[in-house]
Amino acid sequence: MAIDGRNLQILANYCAAAADAMAFTLMRTAHSTFVKETEDFSCQIVSRSGMAFASPRSFGAPWYSGIDYGPVLTLIDSYQQGDICITNDSYAGNVATHSPDIHIWKPVFHDGEIVCFVVGHIHNTDVGGAVPASLSRSLTDIVQEGIRIPPLKIITGGKLNKEVAKIMRLNVRAAEQNWGDFNAQIASVNIGERKVHEIIARFGVVDFLSGIEGILDYAEKQARAVIATIPDGDYFYADYADEDSEGGYPCRIAVTLRVKGEQLELDYTGSDPQLMSSLNMPTGGRERHPLALVGVTYVLSTLDRKLLLNAGTLRPTRAILPPGTIMNCEAPAAVGMRSLTCAMSQIATLGAFSLAMPDRLPANSPGGNAIMNIRTVDRHNRTVVASLGPVGGGSGGTPDHDGPEGSGGLSAFLKNTPIEINEAEVPVQFLRYGLACDSAGAGEYRGGLATEMVFKVFTPNTTITARNRNRSVFASAGTLGGKSGSLSWFRTQSAEGKITEHGNTDVIHCGPGDVVTVKGPGAGGYGLARNRRPAAVLNDVKCGFVSLAAARNDYGVAIVQGETDPVETARLRAAMPETAAEHFDIGPARRAFEALWTQQRYRLMTSFLAGRPIVWRHFLKHQIFAAVAAGELADLPVEEQMDRLFKALLARFPALQGEPI
Repeated sequence: MAIDGRNLQILANYCAAAADAMAFTLMRTAHSTFVKETEDFSCQIVSRSGMAFASPRSFGAPWYSGIDYGPVLTLIDSYQQGDICITNDSYAGNVATHSPDIHIWKPVFHDGEIVCFVVGHIHNTDVGGAVPASLSRSLTDIVQEGIRIPPLKIITGGKLNKEVAKIMRLNVRAAEQNWGDFNAQIASVNIGERKVHEIIARFGVVDFLSGIEGILDYAEKQARAVIATIPDGDYFYADYADEDSEGGYPCRIAVTLRVKGEQLELDYTGSDPQLMSSLNMPTGGRERHPLALVGVTYVLSTLDRKLLLNAGTLRPTRAILPPGTIMNCEAPAAVGMRSLTCAMSQIATLGAFSLAMPDRLPANSPGGNAIMNIRTVDRHNRTVVASLGPVGGGSGGTPDHDGPEGSGGLSAFLKNTPIEINEAEVPVQFLRYGLACDSAGAGEYRGGLATEMVFKVFTPNTTITARNRNRSVFASAGTLGGKSGSLSWFRTQSAEGKITEHGNTDVIHCGPGDVVTVKGPGAGGYGLARNRRPAAVLNDVKCGFVSLAAARNDYGVAIVQGETDPVETARLRAAMPETAAEHFDIGPARRAFEALWTQQRYRLMTSFLAGRPIVWRHFLKHQIFAAVAAGELADLPVEEQMDRLFKALLARFPALQGEPI
């Protein structure tokens, strides 16, 4: 049959169903809650050259729908029937992007020839390293982040490489859990292989192979049609992680979106230098690296719900990722927290698109989805390493409805773990897990509410990691009059009643009776809050989403004895602004920061750092920030001040000029 039109869509559906079957198998046979409940995994079918053309439609992490496995496929010398390969090395092909993500791939043969590969990854709760759960922003090089497996055959011709398997099991904290998850991955790709053979039996190998290219080409055609609806121009937006290192300075992710006809360019020039912390992204400078372009995938699929998501979707887009920066780090930089940087790059991307199409895109999502992990012991004194689930916020308010509560936006398909599962598998007691009142940014359509988790631990030497802690300082922005969301927090109360605030610290130690409270950040609102229907505000109050005080102060709605007071509401709203002062409400902390760190100042600094050795850049950034904060040469114009500061650093550190130390 001809693989075009309707038959192409039928083939695409069969392939997506095969990827769904891979995902079902993985979920149903995995051991860790992070895979079987949270669904931090991916499954794809990729072409012989490595281009993903089929992914699960509603499972796992859709960040990888446009992935190109080509760079790692070529690192294996040859393939035979029954081979399964593995890697988690972030610097080998830049497919794995931090150590807990173990990727595997299996060639699918037909009549002795490879027709495609079935692939996938899972996020292991722990792969060894310096801290339980392997990840912390405090780590400074990748060696601290757990075992690294170079691309190799873990199964050759159907036979397990037992020596490598022993090394994998020996270097992790929960070996049986990890091995169970690994076997689930094996089952997943085996199911994928079987499903591909069924598809070939139905369509024939020639039509299957030509159909792969047809699916990729069709996704590209769809993407180009969507891009053509976006006004041409250059659009700049930047956002910040609260800290570039433990207790450090803000970390900037900047992007210039260039739209020209049916093509997009994302230029990340102006983002922070490579850091001596684990927020770096190992993209290898690949212009269509999926993590650098996740925001584009989200935007295009928002604008066209029928869009096929695969590697073809990204063909009209390229990213500029300057080497030696947070968006394109070089070994041996730590990369464990790259998911926080990726989330912030998505927010920056959506912010730039919002400037181009404010009536079609939502306000900012939170950008601080903390993944809570625990290392403790059970009543039999056995070590337990588990994920307790994400604690984040909803998505930003949209042009026509509120943001979803507690998730959505940049949460992808990742799900929370039910507390019944957690309490059955982990010796903790949950005191609360729900939505946080008054956490969403106000607006005509408010942002999604944040979640809050409160639990008690019962054993000494319990370690809690809160991966991706963020938004304790800088709030998620509102759009077109909508207000920014609330900040996050992380605190403990000891058994003796002492309360400790942890800010963005992501690794803490607890003892018996300690209570841990984590609240995520709220999403930004869309449109003026004075335009929100009073009945909607009243309903929010009744649901516990908005307090009476916030209804009055933020929305101008007076509620008396459970009903709105129209007269008082009209009076309150008459005193509220009638127009938005600016496109984004970025919140007071970021407003104060950018009053000092203007685009001009940041541009001068990043240009200076780009010319310095990579190993110096994070250090020099901190020196410059400290000097500016201290007011050195503040009486001079910005350009002259920064030039003088740069020259002082060069004089102070002769090694920067290649001179003998």
